[in-house]
Amino acid sequence: MRRRTFLAASSAAAATSLVAGAALGQAKSPLLAEWSGPYGGVPAFDKVRVADFKPALEAAMAEELAEVEAIAANPQPATFENTIAALERAGRAMNRVQTYYGIWGATLSTPEVRGIQTEMEPKLSAHSDRILQNARLFQRIDAVYQRREHLNLTSEQKRLTELRWNAFVRAGAKLTPEQKQRVAAINQELAGLFTTFSQNLLHDEDAYVLYLKEPDLEGLPVDVRAAAASVAKERGRAGEYAIANTRSSVDPFLTYSARRDLRERVWKTYYSRGDNGDSHDNNAAIRRILKLRAERARLLGFPTHAHWRLRNNSMAETPEAATALMERVWPAAIARVREEVAEMQAIAEKEGAKIRIAPWDYRYYAEKVRKARYDLDMNEAKPYLQLEKLREGMFWAAGELYGFSFHPVTNVPVQHPDVRVWEVKRGPQHVGLWYFDPYARPGKRSGAWMNAYRTQETFDGKVTTIVSNNSNFVKGAPGQPVLISWDDAETMFHEFGHALHGLNSQVTYPTVSGTRVFRDYVEFPSTVNESWLSTPQVLNRFALHHQTGKPIPADLVAKIDRAATFRQGFDVTEFLASALIDMKLHLAGDADIDPDAFERDELKKLGMPEELVMRHRTPQFGHVFSSDGYSAGYYSYLWAEVIALDTVEAFREAPGGLYDKAVAKRLHDTIMSKGNSVHPREQYRAFRGREPDVKAYLRAKGFPTT
Repeated sequence: MRRRTFLAASSAAAATSLVAGAALGQAKSPLLAEWSGPYGGVPAFDKVRVADFKPALEAAMAEELAEVEAIAANPQPATFENTIAALERAGRAMNRVQTYYGIWGATLSTPEVRGIQTEMEPKLSAHSDRILQNARLFQRIDAVYQRREHLNLTSEQKRLTELRWNAFVRAGAKLTPEQKQRVAAINQELAGLFTTFSQNLLHDEDAYVLYLKEPDLEGLPVDVRAAAASVAKERGRAGEYAIANTRSSVDPFLTYSARRDLRERVWKTYYSRGDNGDSHDNNAAIRRILKLRAERARLLGFPTHAHWRLRNNSMAETPEAATALMERVWPAAIARVREEVAEMQAIAEKEGAKIRIAPWDYRYYAEKVRKARYDLDMNEAKPYLQLEKLREGMFWAAGELYGFSFHPVTNVPVQHPDVRVWEVKRGPQHVGLWYFDPYARPGKRSGAWMNAYRTQETFDGKVTTIVSNNSNFVKGAPGQPVLISWDDAETMFHEFGHALHGLNSQVTYPTVSGTRVFRDYVEFPSTVNESWLSTPQVLNRFALHHQTGKPIPADLVAKIDRAATFRQGFDVTEFLASALIDMKLHLAGDADIDPDAFERDELKKLGMPEELVMRHRTPQFGHVFSSDGYSAGYYSYLWAEVIALDTVEAFREAPGGLYDKAVAKRLHDTIMSKGNSVHPREQYRAFRGREPDVKAYLRAKGFPTT
């Protein structure tokens, strides 16, 4: 969940008037109230009304402005306690309101919610800039920063001071008043454009649905048919079958449907999201976003947006370093694609299909190759991959590695009937809460992700974390288990890895807690966690047939293991294409870019195989254009996977393998518990004793290491 911090008013008079607004909002809106109830307080989801969002946000902004104005106006000399620590205490009501606001925007969106987002996002951006550009406040932060080596600070306090100072400088604290004003205007316009982009994408995901009849289902397994029937029923078309315009619905269809005409139709609809030339087309918004980002970077003293994003804000530090890693992997990836396509084409010709492999054929014929080469049909694994059993497997592995236990609770309110909650303990000690929202529904953005509703901290008393995992599985019929693919199971373990990063946090200050780390480091612990899915300890206990209860056969597991590097050309290339285009877009400076043409031309220069496309085409690239989030940073998944697979090799080298207690403890002590209280590079050196080695990644993908 986004958390806007460091906010201040420009004058005491403004703060005085805003205090009255805060008091009025506090009296009227339960969204501002401190969380009460068990477990140190929980979100009051049962009291949320969409109509309360706007007044609650406005009141929270007013309260935060008053809090930080007191810090900026403090007549006493700046100290860590009265400046840096005081800022850690500010904005608590804002955090609570934004938890609700973010959840509804991402998982319970309606026209009313989207209208509020359109109005409030620019206001929230302006609110952020009031502090990040506040000269008096920055003077106090700078005073502490300049004396940080002589203040007898703990290492975490020193790290927090440096992060605070860097956040202000990166936002323009040293600019002239005129430059600050322009940066603030850019940020407000960007906030509106991000909202427009997201809402356009959500519209196309909700609006475009392919309805099918029984004869259209050739090749689809029973569970995929059942899921499609469930989607149709939810949309008022009982007796039909529906392929929703989301990855969790589209991917199985493209993998198994024998109807090439329908595969093409579904593929084109999915990869045209945000690119249909209508009122929900995203190309104009992207063009403007790129222009504004380039202008802002120049104002802040950087040649491009990519340089601004990475400097002092990533492990890579420079676009050149990030690009060098991508270019190291790219030739091997596209070479593997050529091999994969050749195998698929041979099978198509043997079957007399008389086609040339196209993007909508890749997944379908890849499965045929998998069957021919490894005698493996991944659909054979699906009856053993029950959503709830795999959730239990995630819990069990987390217990083995980190000593956690998970206990279902029903005494807390939830935002939707599908959401369930578990208390997390380590021995008798309460660690936090885990919320699980697994199913797709209208108004919920596609994909899978983790949120922190509340972060762990101890500096004003112990506060435990509340984390959530969110997915988009198609809900099964009542009483029937939800069966998922192997890829979806890996995604579950990945996102749960983010939750474990938050649950393991043991720091003092909230700003450096849990997953609040550099973008190219945050995906590292989650990627590591994928590795425990395929261990015999998990599969034998939790990959159980949904009818017989028998564990997944050992020979099937062996086949999956032998096929571990299968289709890596496709998987790596579609990702890297997105990451490279993201970086190239943000290294282009203030060039006037036609997003579709830029994507097409740059991919051609890269030698992109025509049989597949970017994982996220530019008009639907929410990571990059729904916020500044992963902009010039989508490479982070590769960077993090390199570190993750090097970490996995550390386990494999140990006597206990992936469950080696000593390595798990070292991982917890040096990385999982540290949040951002220690620089990520120092964390990894402490764990591994050296810098990460890319060769572990190349070996895992089956690529040459030279």
